[in-house]
This record gives sequence, structure tokens and C-alpha cells, in this order.
Amino acid sequence: MDPLSVLREYAGRGDLDKIIFSGDDILFGSDYSFPANVATAFASKQSGRPYPLSAAVFLAQHNDLKHTDFLQAARLRRIPPVSLPDRKTFLDFLQFGHNTLPTEPLLPSFTQEAHPPPPPPEEPDDDEASTAHVRAIERPLKDRNSILDARGRDFLAIYHAVLRREEERVRNKDSAPSAGRTEPSAAAAALANPKADKSLGDGFVPIILVPSASQTLITIYNVRDFLEDFVFVPSDEKVRALKGSPKPECVTVQKKHVRSGAGGPVAFEVRDKPASLKPDDWARVVAVFVLGKEWQFKDWPFKDHVDIFNKVIGFFVRFEDDSVDSAKVVKQWNVKIISISKNKRHQDRPAALEVWERLEEFVRRTLK
Repeated sequence: MDPLSVLREYAGRGDLDKIIFSGDDILFGSDYSFPANVATAFASKQSGRPYPLSAAVFLAQHNDLKHTDFLQAARLRRIPPVSLPDRKTFLDFLQFGHNTLPTEPLLPSFTQEAHPPPPPPEEPDDDEASTAHVRAIERPLKDRNSILDARGRDFLAIYHAVLRREEERVRNKDSAPSAGRTEPSAAAAALANPKADKSLGDGFVPIILVPSASQTLITIYNVRDFLEDFVFVPSDEKVRALKGSPKPECVTVQKKHVRSGAGGPVAFEVRDKPASLKPDDWARVVAVFVLGKEWQFKDWPFKDHVDIFNKVIGFFVRFEDDSVDSAKVVKQWNVKIISISKNKRHQDRPAALEVWERLEEFVRRTLK
């Protein structure tokens, strides 16, 4: 007796639930018993190898699952899964699509003599049946690799901070200025020659400044969502998600197609406390998200906003339906205005990409 013919007969009668996996055998009610790993005439279109009976029975009993869920369930039961191209062919054979057997077998005809079934096993109780069903359809959410994924944690900024502290310690120890000698402002010297000591991929990490004021759209809380994930998330939502945790001093953002001369992705530090910047830090500032208020630039080591935006690229992010007055002051500056929608989040991506495009162009032009 061909096991596929028996399976097709059970499928036609709606008796698939009477087929039971029992150890290394498959019991078709009390009528037939076949080895679970016996080869069938149902073969893979891709490899030509026959599927075992266990694969055919499992597909027949779980044909209502999505294919991805079916593959996961089969692997959990250690049953060879039927591929997507073969799935429809076999289900049609089982009368789910056609009512007649194929005129030619998928492989040379194979028959398996049925042998008398062993003594009927103990019927599983309801709890065991329920547990088996749950395990067949369950999907693992984490594995040993995903447990080690520290998504949302930023260790690059900590690494760069440690390097800067060590460099400053060595510099202060070995090169203290002579007594009575008047040294020029280090910040002024660095800014007077913005290309000096700036080489991407050689330890130079550019800095982007954002406002610390709550009324601005882009802050240190949501800048990574906007520039890395291309989606605007209101700052108050990000603050609530922190659940009382302190505000980060610095975050790092990257974009793969903004590359250094060495070919690796460029990391940008984002900060919102200009007063804490040292002269060497100011020499690394390449961009600023503006608030639209003159007082934002108080105590910056520049002559005025004209001098600022000749050496630093500026961005002003606003909602597209805000009043014209909201950008009245900004329009007088050499700043790029980026408009986003209050509700249409799919429009955030082109806005963020425009920021990256102009930032990449500025960095390439000024730091090459």
C-alpha cells in the first residue's frame, strides 16, 4: 500500500486528525502503520530528493499555517520542512486543489507494504495534546545571539570620551605653557584654520550640536531616531521612555553611505551643551540644528552668525504647516530649512536623507 495514497484517502475523508506520530512510526488510525522516515514519491523540485512520509503528513495537518510559521513549527518538531514551491503541488495532490491523482508520479512509483499496526498506544490526554499543539506553532522570540544584542545602547561615545581624556592627560602633563607667556586662544586658532588637523578616518570624530531647549523639534533625545532610523519621534515621548534615567551627555549617529577615506562608516557625535566644549572640540564641530533664536549662539567662539554658518552647516527643522513667522529669523541666516509633517511619518525619510546629503557634501568640501 502506497503511504501517500493512504494519506490522500484520509485527507479526502477529513480524518487527518486520526493520523498520529508514535515514536518512529506514523499510525493511520487502526488501519495502517508506516515508518515516519520512509521515502515517498513526493520529491523536491529543486534537489530531486524524495520527502519522507513525516514531512508529507506534517504538511497535510498544518497546511493552514503561514509558510514561515510552518517552517518554524517543522524545525521545532525536527521534521524536514516542505519548501514553498513544492507546497502547492502536494496540497493539490491531497485534493485541496484537484480531485484526481496525477497521471504520472512525481518520482518513479514507490510502494510500501503495510504491516499490521502495533498494539494501539495510549491515547494522549488533553493536556499532552494541547502542549504538543502549542509547541508545534510556537515561535522563539530570542536566542543566544539576540540576548547579547545591546540595541539602543551607545558605547562608541564612551570609547571616544575615554580616548579624549587620555590624550588631554598626556598633553597637560608633557606640554604645559611657559610661565609669563601669552598664548593665543586655542579655539580661535582652530577655527581660523578649519581644515587643520581634521582628517576623517584618522581619529577625527565630527560633532553635531543640537539645542537643549524643549521647544525645538530635534533634540539629543530623538536625533538618533531621525538621522539613523529616518523617523521623527517627539522628544517628550523619548523622555517618558527613559523613565527617570538621566539625559545622555552625548549620542553617536552614523550613516553607511557617508564614508571616510578609509572606507568605514563615519560616526558623528551629537551634543547639546556648547559651554562644555573645549577648544579641540570646537575644531570638530561641523553642523548645528538651530532653534531660531540669537541667544542660542551666546558665548560661541565666533564673531556672529555669519561667521558661524561660513564654518558650520546649519539646519532648521520645522513642521510644514507652521506659520511663516516661525522661520522669519532663520531665513536671514545661511541655514537649510527642513520641513516635516506632523502626522505623515513616511515623509520623514526624505527629510532625514536631505540632512545627510548636505552634511556629507559639507564634510567632504571642508575637511578634505
